[in-house]
Amino acid sequence: MALHNRVSAAELKVRLAAETFRRVTVSFYQYAKIEDPNAFRDELYQRLYALEVFGRIYVAHEGINAQISIPEHNYDAFRDTLYSYSFLNGIRLNIAVDDDGKSFWVLKIKVREKIVADGIEDPAFDMAVKGKYLDAKSFNELTDDPDTIVVDMRNHYEFEVGHFENAIEVPSDTFRDQLPMAVDMLKDQKDKNIVMYCTGGIRCEKASAYMLHNGFRNVFHLEGGIIEYTNKAKAQGLPLKFRGKNFVFDDRLGERITDEVIAQCHQCGKPCDTHTNCKNDGCHLLFIQCDECAAKYAGTCSDECHTVVQMSPEEQEQLRKGVEKGTMFFNKSKQRLRPRLGDR
Repeated sequence: MALHNRVSAAELKVRLAAETFRRVTVSFYQYAKIEDPNAFRDELYQRLYALEVFGRIYVAHEGINAQISIPEHNYDAFRDTLYSYSFLNGIRLNIAVDDDGKSFWVLKIKVREKIVADGIEDPAFDMAVKGKYLDAKSFNELTDDPDTIVVDMRNHYEFEVGHFENAIEVPSDTFRDQLPMAVDMLKDQKDKNIVMYCTGGIRCEKASAYMLHNGFRNVFHLEGGIIEYTNKAKAQGLPLKFRGKNFVFDDRLGERITDEVIAQCHQCGKPCDTHTNCKNDGCHLLFIQCDECAAKYAGTCSDECHTVVQMSPEEQEQLRKGVEKGTMFFNKSKQRLRPRLGDR
């Protein structure tokens, strides 16, 4: 069999829409030593493809990072497949909080240098020396302590729509920049309790190890991130300390945690936390847009892009020729556009 997809995205989306069974959206990661990431990737692709798993998985010498959807009737077989690998046996699976099962439509497994880009080059850095896990109950208790500092290790556009009470934002556009910035921001607080969190746990786990590597003493990280915290807090009847929406890196672009809306439309300033990509294929800016502005601008981010989408497809294609662009997002804190580098 081919070890990659050969069907168009349009056809795959049609097939997804026609499915009559329910899918479950799941994320997981594991830092572990993988001797041959390419061989592991190929074997895993074949086994997950047979179970109709869709999603995005990154494999590297340092481990695995995945966001996927699984047919509900294949969930047990999928879990058994993962657990058949010794380093994944018993791994925590973060089940999405707000899920329609339509988050992915194709399976992609890619080999990368690292499962999360960190910019760390110090050979003495050791992921095995990491902060202490906090479950939902312990997180709530420790963050009630005035000597605790809560640090959000996600990007600006994630923090903007939702975050924990009293959390500190590390105002950088990439995780690799956030790590040294967090160390500098907290350099005079090395005796405080430092609690780090992110979406599913992968970034804050590495960040906790980096803080310990840089001399911090009491470092913790939220087990399973926001997703696991929310599921466990609701199941145990604990107070939810997260406010707003949790940004996710699939077609949903967010899952509702609380009804509170803490962000604003980037065009009119109305309370709104709905992320979207500009409908101009030459832009695709990630930004927050309310329903009224979506109708006014036809789903685009500006008057310029609104003008473009009213042109013929041929005219739009001509405009895009020779234009280099990366994925962009609106960074309100800096009042400008910046490339989004895809940190997950």
